[in-house]
Amino acid sequence: MEKYFDASYIWSSIPALLPFLKVTFLVAGLSVLFGTLLGLLLASMKLGRNRPAKAFAEGYTTIMRCTPSIVLLFLVYYGVPFLAGQFGLYLQDLHTAVFVVITFTLQFAAIMSEVIRSAYLSVGRGQFEAAVSVGLTPMQAYRRIMFPQAFVVALPNFANGLLALLQEGALAYTIGLIDIVGKANLIIASNYNAHALEVFIALALIYWGLSIFIEQFFGLLERLFSKGKRSIKTT
Repeated sequence: MEKYFDASYIWSSIPALLPFLKVTFLVAGLSVLFGTLLGLLLASMKLGRNRPAKAFAEGYTTIMRCTPSIVLLFLVYYGVPFLAGQFGLYLQDLHTAVFVVITFTLQFAAIMSEVIRSAYLSVGRGQFEAAVSVGLTPMQAYRRIMFPQAFVVALPNFANGLLALLQEGALAYTIGLIDIVGKANLIIASNYNAHALEVFIALALIYWGLSIFIEQFFGLLERLFSKGKRSIKTT
């Protein structure tokens, strides 16, 4: 009689799942890249003096925060081809990963707009004015004074956003993307739903390992870039 729980399936599932991490990394990497760029634009709109642009950026962030990831995923998956069809474009054959990247780009941009805005505001405006008064150009003041300090402040929140993106990205299998979670479901289906617990434990171990690595990596970056800041305070 087959055992209900067999720990050997955990260790045999991990090598089968790991190759599909490249799909997870590709989707997450593109979402972070495009989301950061869009978030930078939204943050500049929030910090600017143009009231319609500021209202748009604030409204965008609110809408993204209030929309569950899985709802947004299906809205993009079905909505983008529908809207494109109104303009005579046929997008039904696009790879599923494209819709996943669009979805999490939109969500990550909302997160990054707040991360960038709060990091920028954490650096006193007086430092910029003092830098300009001693002869630096505005661009040099931003690059040498404002940006390094804002970067250190933004690092922990950026890491949290990245971890959230990896976790929410697990929903991509619901529209047919075969990433690491999609592969786990295929393994379970091929076993006629047997040993599902073991496969998901293997999946959890991989995600735990990734999360710990990301936390340690960004913690190291924060300590590294904070050295100069601490040395200035102590002098």
